[in-house]
Amino acid sequence: MRRKIDGEKDARACLRAATAAGLSVREWARDNGVDGRSLNAWQINLSRSRAPDGAVKARLVELVPATPPRADARYLVHVDGARIEVADDFREETLVRLVRALRAC
Repeated sequence: MRRKIDGEKDARACLRAATAAGLSVREWARDNGVDGRSLNAWQINLSRSRAPDGAVKARLVELVPATPPRADARYLVHVDGARIEVADDFREETLVRLVRALRAC
């Protein structure tokens, strides 16, 4: 059984050795007891993460803010015998409209 590549450092060392020996990745892996599929997969993944000149390719990563935890605090507002209950995350504009509507009653 041929050994699998053990991480990026091992993959890079094997790929350098194949190049230095003037062999294809497949030939070098076969001659050195390395799983050729494992080394080939590393070669593909490493080639995707670097530009041809060795510079790191820029990648866009979407950052999505975590939703704030829901507040458990509740507030009870009494207006002329009517009650309104709101949580910490209420919108002030909504509360103002509710109070005006209650006053109109």
